[in-house]
Amino acid sequence: MGKSKTNKFKRPQFNAVGLPVNAVKEVDAEEEDHGDDSCPAAELLEKLQSPSADVREFACASISRVVQQSQTIPGFLQRDAVRRLGPMLLDSSVAVRETATGALRNLSACGGQEVCEDMVKHDVMTPLTALLSECCAGFETASVPMKDGKNAVEDVANEAVNLLWNLCESSSQALSVFNKSGLLDVVVQCLERHLHNMELAISAAHCLHTVTEDNPELLCSMNTAVLGALENVLLSSQPGMAHILLRTLAAGTLWNMKGSLPAARQAQTFNAVVAILSQCLDLDAGTLIPEFRQAEEVRDRNTPAETHTEDQAAGELVVEEMDEEEETPKQTKNGKVVKVDGDFSDLLPRGKEELREATALLTAQQTSLEIIVNMCCSDDPSDDEWEEESSSDESDMGPDGLCDGVSNLMSPLCLSAEIQGALINHSIPEKVLKKTEFPRKEAVDVCQQSPSWRGLIKKMHRIQSRALTCLHSILSSMDAESLGGAAALQGAAQHLSMLVFGAAEIPKDEEFLEAVISAMRSLLQMIASKNIPQCMTPQQLMSLSEAATRCDVVSVRVNAVAILGITGSTLAKEKGTAETLQMIGNALLQVATRDADLVVNGEALDALFDVFADGEEAETAAKNIRLLAALKALQPVFKAKIRKEGRGKYSPQQLCVLDNVKVNLRRFIGYLEKVVKH
Repeated sequence: MGKSKTNKFKRPQFNAVGLPVNAVKEVDAEEEDHGDDSCPAAELLEKLQSPSADVREFACASISRVVQQSQTIPGFLQRDAVRRLGPMLLDSSVAVRETATGALRNLSACGGQEVCEDMVKHDVMTPLTALLSECCAGFETASVPMKDGKNAVEDVANEAVNLLWNLCESSSQALSVFNKSGLLDVVVQCLERHLHNMELAISAAHCLHTVTEDNPELLCSMNTAVLGALENVLLSSQPGMAHILLRTLAAGTLWNMKGSLPAARQAQTFNAVVAILSQCLDLDAGTLIPEFRQAEEVRDRNTPAETHTEDQAAGELVVEEMDEEEETPKQTKNGKVVKVDGDFSDLLPRGKEELREATALLTAQQTSLEIIVNMCCSDDPSDDEWEEESSSDESDMGPDGLCDGVSNLMSPLCLSAEIQGALINHSIPEKVLKKTEFPRKEAVDVCQQSPSWRGLIKKMHRIQSRALTCLHSILSSMDAESLGGAAALQGAAQHLSMLVFGAAEIPKDEEFLEAVISAMRSLLQMIASKNIPQCMTPQQLMSLSEAATRCDVVSVRVNAVAILGITGSTLAKEKGTAETLQMIGNALLQVATRDADLVVNGEALDALFDVFADGEEAETAAKNIRLLAALKALQPVFKAKIRKEGRGKYSPQQLCVLDNVKVNLRRFIGYLEKVVKH
């Protein structure tokens, strides 16, 4: 989801915030004249009624700039800005249409979900739908070419599609209007402009990727023209990172639409989808980004200094602003990624082609990894995902089975042999593992040297985290033999060990910790189930768990204690491990007693049951740490905590698991009492 590149008043030189330099000075001067307490909203909204198209365009461009400061948004909403800007989408001036749509796009991007829902309530979808329909009708007839070869109507359409994308991503009502208003065909027409206007096509592809996610109402109305347009993009072969991104988004949309594909075409289409993801992951960002940066430096040396300075300032502003807004994808209760970072490459000035290419590359690779996560995730929550906050949102239901002619080849209810085979044939697990490496130093260094490129460093680290999450999903959905057997799993464990323990201290970044510890948990579970020796020592895992238990993210703490449980239950089968089991037991008791979150308490107790369930070493360790007395003291506290906090704070699914833990705690205490008597 991104801000609009607000067009300039009469389009003179580019300014960092999208307004012409003289216009910024005029607005700033006006604001100073009114004093610090004045709000520019009233005056700017009044100017929308001007008979002069230039004044209306200036007002829209100014609003677009001002609402990027989120504290100004309430002032505009209180003055009915959405209703007053709505008619501007159909203004007689194409320039006003574009700046008005850009203003609403920025309002939706900077205001968040509540503002988007408010915009839909104020009927912004009606003029937006009409605008998009008019734009598509005018693609071939527009006679106002821009200097870069695009026409003005396509620029309006690009702003409109981005606004539509933002609204549908944040508002279920907007999505309902999308389903019923024939907007799918309109957005597909924008996608089909990829031979003429990649910027518009990529915006359309982002929008399609969003609206087809868990939307059975839309999927059941799919037609062959839509599928054909997506397959044409998928089978295109134009070079360049923008085309890679376009094909990746088309692949993700086709995966979302798997339930609408004719059964006879599913296998072929799915193989094509995986092939696109594989090609994207083959690209080495660590090598390509320094090459892009070097190409930019060469071009800059041959560019007039004034133009270079303006583009540099613009690039810095866009990357910094959008970097601040990047979000971690939200996940459903089954772990499926349902939100992707906004692509902001269309906001970069025309002179930043290399930065656009680098951004498109990283966005494509991140999107590819997120698509693979969704492929591997079951729609039924597995036992190791119960810690996630869940909801009864029906949108979590997959579309499969709702449309005629659907086979279960591509059903997400399980990772079928065909899907697993395609992922293996395209070496997806190996490529995902490669992407879990830390960003290459050369790429980080060249980005660090340029303010406008620095935002890419965060995106490179985010790809690493997505790859780790993807690895977790692959490990959770495939068997050990499919992944290469014991040798491959040991190699993966060695790799994760180097990521976590290779530095002087364990990384503290929460996003990295959350991803790496979930991958490590899945890997250790698989290794333990196959009795494969692991390369990580109990002391290393203890240090990881200690670092994780200090993390604010609940899932990190849950996975940390689960790892201790897996390690402890494996060690309990070996001789001479009582001392290590005592260390693990004390750590788990501390978490079960002191952690503020009931879910973490429950996972720690579950881990204790696993570690001390059987064996002489476990019995010795349990007696030495006085486990029975500790659990007897904890039992009434745990029960009271569930009664006091449970209903309002935790989901029904979580409460069900906590009730099971409570029952198992009573039984485990009974078991320990029998052990003591012996």
